[in-house]
Amino acid sequence: MRQVPKFFNTAGPIQPDIHYNIDPLTRIDLEELESLIYQRKYFVLHAPRQTGKTSCLLALRDYLNARGEFYAVYVNVEAGQASRNLKDEVSRHVIGSLAERMRLVIQNDMPLELVREVVESTSPSEYITVYLRRLCESLDRPLLVFIDEIDALVGDSLVGVLRQIRAGYDERPAHFPQNIILCGVRDVRDYRIVLSNQDIITGGSAFNIKSESLRLGNFTREEIRELYLQHTAATGQEFDESCFPMIWTATEGQPWLVNALGYEVTSRMKENRDRSIRIIPEMIYRAQEQIIYRRDTHIDILIDKLREERVRRVIGPILANETDAEESLMPQDDVQYVADLGLITLDKPRRIANAIYREIIPRELTWTTQSGLVQQAAWYMNPDNSIDMEKLLLDFQQFFRENADSWIERFDYKESGPQLLLQAFLQRVVNGGGYIDREYGLGRGRTDLLIRKPLTDGYGGPVQRIVLELKIKRGDLDKTIAKGLEQTVWYMDRCGDVSEGHFIVFNRDKGVSWDDKIWHRREEYGGRTITVWGM
Repeated sequence: MRQVPKFFNTAGPIQPDIHYNIDPLTRIDLEELESLIYQRKYFVLHAPRQTGKTSCLLALRDYLNARGEFYAVYVNVEAGQASRNLKDEVSRHVIGSLAERMRLVIQNDMPLELVREVVESTSPSEYITVYLRRLCESLDRPLLVFIDEIDALVGDSLVGVLRQIRAGYDERPAHFPQNIILCGVRDVRDYRIVLSNQDIITGGSAFNIKSESLRLGNFTREEIRELYLQHTAATGQEFDESCFPMIWTATEGQPWLVNALGYEVTSRMKENRDRSIRIIPEMIYRAQEQIIYRRDTHIDILIDKLREERVRRVIGPILANETDAEESLMPQDDVQYVADLGLITLDKPRRIANAIYREIIPRELTWTTQSGLVQQAAWYMNPDNSIDMEKLLLDFQQFFRENADSWIERFDYKESGPQLLLQAFLQRVVNGGGYIDREYGLGRGRTDLLIRKPLTDGYGGPVQRIVLELKIKRGDLDKTIAKGLEQTVWYMDRCGDVSEGHFIVFNRDKGVSWDDKIWHRREEYGGRTITVWGM
């Protein structure tokens, strides 16, 4: 059989023979897990989608089976989602899937025969309890069960599964699994379950035998480097050292994003299939843009979550740069939920989890708006291919005056409407060739934008770099401007070789006329010239 060269994995669990990978067992606290197993604990392992949960479970299963002390079996119940609230069908699916997996572990058909016996002699509401009991009684070692994608189930079906597991808990390990590990995106305590009678319970009340909730983290900086250097070792293709901090900033270790960038830059970009070509930062930027533009499944899942009210309540204030006081009013269950989805960090102040997500979110929220804008990038281009930012912002001022209220009303995230509208306007312009780096977070009171516009084709040429600072007027205008100038200069200094800086203040006071809101002037601060724009 032809040997497949290794590559970066972006779909499903890793297969070490064909994928560059970080050993999954090094990504979990194996000592803690083994302790929980020997203590006969039932627990939860959760992490955002495509972070390597399944790879970790499969590696742990193989590790434990190889020791010959237990039977460890993995089962994925996501397919049960198709039956939705048909709880009897879900229970049958669970034991059927479990039997197929168990057959592979013990290398005989006993688990399948046991399914037929249970279905013929047992009420559907007890399928799982009875099946697990009889299976354990038929084995010569304690049984460990890993149930993946448990939170794909809903309503009565999810409650039914959790309660059937709980029903046999006191019989472990002789008559029930010694350990059951539930794995999903969220901690079980956050499963808000609506039953068929419209009663609402939480997963914690249906599974109160849980002893621990463990969260699988992202890759570290060192693990990203190790992963990418596996490619170098296999192919000889080198990464410029400056690529690694850029990959970290873009992904903050989110495993799918890390692998997607690696695959894009080494396999999808045809010119880089020549392994003599050294990977440089500009290539990483281009790979990032392609991932965002293509909207792979991972990105689509993220975008879909933005429509949920619980997510909007948390993300909205972050995008709007509301104050710490606003942060304190956020429902903590919602904050934890959004963090479990991988969209934000729990750092103070709250922030979007990584630079790629920070880029995706405003683009998606303004996609319809972008499509409705008629501005062409060529209108704002100088002969040297740089952006005439003053001309662009003058045009935006007029557009904002004429359309702000009606266009902002279209946004789901109305509280961040002015900032999003400007970003939609800018995005339309830079789509012709350029990038926007975005920073925002609660407590900072502003949005930082860095526009990077390459002035030539190819890599390594000159780049125009423009800083924009966005701020909603709060209180006194002069104080807002004074603070804004200080922040703009700070951000310009931080970004390095910046050609110009602009500070934009949105005045949303209803009693102020547009003639008083729309203006611009130049200010000197900290040895820099800043153009200040009123909107």
